[in-house]
Amino acid sequence: MLFFTQCFGAVLDLIHLRFQHYKAKRVFSAAGQLVCVVNPTHSLKYASTRCAAAQAPAEQGVLPPCHHHEAVHDPQLVPCTCPLFSCQWEGHLEVVVSHLRQTHRIDILQGAEIVFLATDMHLPAPTDWIIMHSCLGHQFLLVLRKQEKHEGHPQFFATMMLIGTPTQADNFTYRLELNRNQRRLKWEATPRSVLECVDSVISDGDCLVLNTSLAQLFSDNGSLAIGIAITTSKVHSAEAEI
Repeated sequence: MLFFTQCFGAVLDLIHLRFQHYKAKRVFSAAGQLVCVVNPTHSLKYASTRCAAAQAPAEQGVLPPCHHHEAVHDPQLVPCTCPLFSCQWEGHLEVVVSHLRQTHRIDILQGAEIVFLATDMHLPAPTDWIIMHSCLGHQFLLVLRKQEKHEGHPQFFATMMLIGTPTQADNFTYRLELNRNQRRLKWEATPRSVLECVDSVISDGDCLVLNTSLAQLFSDNGSLAIGIAITTSKVHSAEAEI
């Protein structure tokens, strides 16, 4: 009986995911767009470690996770770019993708335009949704985070990071689009390099920022569909023509 109940529950979950997938495709009907359902990562251990490190005085010798790369002697080594865990891995840029896929099991989608469907938006902060996006010969990291910048007032932050150098990142433009119930919201910017810290990007507010009310306007049954498009920048295209 227990086995039957578990199987039935798994079937219901699969039906729900397929339905969410269908709705996202219906909202973003542009040809060639792929839909990826992204489940949240909500780790109390990660959250407590992160908060403790961020709030600890400097004299205690505890630094925020973003700063641990400052002690690296080899400038070509970068820390783990995955914001979900306090991972101590370090390596070269060309092996970052392999580390994220093999160690953190992060999915990667191919295509210039995709739909990022984040589920369970109601979960308490801090919560992260993350996926890799491969297009135009490069890999990008999309991070959606639910975080409280002020106690009791969670916000959603979405940003795109290039797994490459800042110079390479300047060659691209990314667009995030929310579209539901005859409402449309777009954010367009140059991606930041993963050599920078995701936490710093969010703290600076250099990303798509949604308060809870705005996120609810665009969410559907607890899921938020974000259309993603990446193009080469106009400046870069003009230089290439010359």
